[in-house]
Amino acid sequence: MASLEDIGVSALINIISAFAFLLAFAVLRIQPVNDRVYFPKWYINGARSSPKHRGNFVGKFVNLNFSTYLTFLNWMPQALKMKEPEIIEHAGLDSAVFLRIYILGLKIFGPVTIVALLFLVPVNVSGGTLFFLSKELVVSDIDKLSISNVQPKSLKFFAHISMMYTFTFWVCYMLYKEYDTVSSMRLSFMASKHRRAEQFTVLARNMPNGHSVSDNVEKFFKKNHPDHYLCHQVVYNANKFGRLVRRRHRLQNWLDYNQIKFERHPEKRPTLKTGFLGLWGKKVDSIEYYKQQIKDFDHRLTMERQKVLKDQKCIMPAAFVSFNSRWGAAVCAQTQQSKNPTLWLTNWAPEPRDVYWKNLAIPFVSLSIRKLVISLSVFALVFFYMIPIAFVQSLANLEGLERVAPFLRPVVELKFIKSFLQGFLPGFALKFFLYILPTVLMVMSKIEGHVSFSVLERRTAAKYYYFMLVNVFLGSIVTGTAIEQLHSFIHQSPTEIPRTIGVSIPMKATFFITYIMVDGWAGVAAEILRLKPLVIFHLKNMFIVKTERDREKAMDPGSVDFPETLPSLQLYFLMGIVYAVVTPILLPFILVFFAFAYFVYRHQIINVYNQQYESGAAFWPHVHSRIVASCLISQLLLLGLLSTKKAANSTPLLVALPILTLTFHKYCKNRFEPAFRKYPLEEAIEKDAQDKASEPEINLKSYLADAYLHPIFHSFEEVELLDITVDKNPDPVASQPTTEPASRSRSRSPSPSPPHHLHGQEDDGEEESATVQHYEVGPPANVYHYGYEHHENIFHYNMDGYQHTQHDVQGYSVETPSGYYRY
Repeated sequence: MASLEDIGVSALINIISAFAFLLAFAVLRIQPVNDRVYFPKWYINGARSSPKHRGNFVGKFVNLNFSTYLTFLNWMPQALKMKEPEIIEHAGLDSAVFLRIYILGLKIFGPVTIVALLFLVPVNVSGGTLFFLSKELVVSDIDKLSISNVQPKSLKFFAHISMMYTFTFWVCYMLYKEYDTVSSMRLSFMASKHRRAEQFTVLARNMPNGHSVSDNVEKFFKKNHPDHYLCHQVVYNANKFGRLVRRRHRLQNWLDYNQIKFERHPEKRPTLKTGFLGLWGKKVDSIEYYKQQIKDFDHRLTMERQKVLKDQKCIMPAAFVSFNSRWGAAVCAQTQQSKNPTLWLTNWAPEPRDVYWKNLAIPFVSLSIRKLVISLSVFALVFFYMIPIAFVQSLANLEGLERVAPFLRPVVELKFIKSFLQGFLPGFALKFFLYILPTVLMVMSKIEGHVSFSVLERRTAAKYYYFMLVNVFLGSIVTGTAIEQLHSFIHQSPTEIPRTIGVSIPMKATFFITYIMVDGWAGVAAEILRLKPLVIFHLKNMFIVKTERDREKAMDPGSVDFPETLPSLQLYFLMGIVYAVVTPILLPFILVFFAFAYFVYRHQIINVYNQQYESGAAFWPHVHSRIVASCLISQLLLLGLLSTKKAANSTPLLVALPILTLTFHKYCKNRFEPAFRKYPLEEAIEKDAQDKASEPEINLKSYLADAYLHPIFHSFEEVELLDITVDKNPDPVASQPTTEPASRSRSRSPSPSPPHHLHGQEDDGEEESATVQHYEVGPPANVYHYGYEHHENIFHYNMDGYQHTQHDVQGYSVETPSGYYRY
């Protein structure tokens, strides 16, 4: 069992590590070469550009202004300047409410820590029972500050029960106030938002079989919602088409790279070998090769797109149904549509960027089977993960390990090694085992069939929380107890075993203290350093980045990692609430974590993270429920602990507390949770009235028509930009076809330029546009041919303007007086 000296060594190691991370961050963040890593949020918002460098070539990568190194810690006060309304505007409600969880931790554990240290620690120290048991059990100085040190049948247990009531009422009071505040923030946020597609749209699933899903949807909703139904968008199984689009983008990226390479070195055209990984095969011109590959892919995409749109097997029994008012959408989303409750299921549609499109293609029937299989898999994963957890916990008590493996004694008896292994290694090893777990659980949630990223992350967070509750918390106590007390179990009578277990539960506080320091101190400091994103960005920049599009992808900062961060936060609440009465000395370590983590994540949300979606703090009811569950667990553990202490007079007083806690949770669930699950009709009709007053002529149908069209169809319809070289010399000789790079062409001064945007009309009435980047001007009345997909737009240029005609063609082409180019 780790002693106070071991805890001190661990604290020293983690404090030094945290300080080193912070110092490295303060220096790295002011280097120009790292600007996109530490401030990507502002690049994405367009409020920041690459920093200007002065002096020589080195200044492009290294900050040569040495005066800035004297103020390298100014990022600390800057992180606190932005107010909460500004954070909501800047990063969204999800991010603002996420930060409030850390504030809630400080509000709860600040007063609890003071009261517990002032009243409970003196009560525990004055007990003295562990001084007589230290020869039988493996104990430490920290255990002598815990409830284990109080003698059985002592009247001092009334103090612990009184503190449990006091702490529980304080936690419930703070939770009530926070739930009220967050629910009000959510309703205000939704009322203040501008018109959004998800406010008018529901996701309808599990339609009955029919000739056409689209016809069934239109017929059903026109019949049952005749005054409010507006339009719908069926769901296509476009997963295969999406893979082709992504491959086409990669080819386009290689073409852009080779064209840029040719622009930089026009004397030599880039080449490649067509064999495996470009190691062997026929040597060809890279630009022409990728142009031909893209042309072939465009043909495949056209065929696949037509197949998806026309094949009834590619249309899934689901649709996004839009209404002409928020009120109509709210009524549909929150009511039963059919007398058969398994048909025509309607729920609020996620916002378009929150939709996980791959799972929309899953048939509804298979969802129940998937959920059952994943539930069994999660149970098995939690169970079998006990094996490495048991090994990790065995490291927490090397004295007990020496009894099993005496040959290790010469090594572990070395003072520094012993302190390092007991004070630092257990928490570090556990953190390592938990590193890959969120990724595995996210894959399971995707297989489960959820249709939005926000729900996927909440379900993953739930799985991760159950795992940490069973393995990290309860598993650490049970497994550690069995190993630490093995010798005592063997040599004492069976009637003494329950007492030994009761005493040993608070003794695990030393392990959790080391875990808090590794994960909550050094781990949080490593978060702000962003060492992994920093290395990955520079590696990509050196070996993968070919175009500006690649650089933006390499810079992508991601968002707050809710599947991992929320369960970790809830584990800290659990440890703090459980050990507040049992071992109060753990509470200061919890307080340091909440304060430090709030500071770090505030900086990250302002400068780094770019949220993928906005759920309106839909995760808050889960946070509230698990903090209440932590209260219940702490009460039950204290009840069991007192039963081993033979406190028959005081223990019955605790029975009423879980009942009161459950009553409080039930009240909060009925009072506040509907704001997170439903949209009040009163709010909906009021917002509709405001819209009609401000924009009476708005065409909602055109606004909602393509809001939920699969994004790959949008990306396919983007018109590729055509390169038409510029030549200001009208001389036919000077206007011969040229391979002059675009950058040099743009440097010339053209004659009267054609329009920057050319608009064409397809047969289905959809307007498409393209931008002319560079062009060639010849004699008056020249004819320019600009073609894409199935249409050719011909623009007749003269000094008076442009005339436009259209002809059907295949492929991409440009025709000028000096030549004809097909791509």
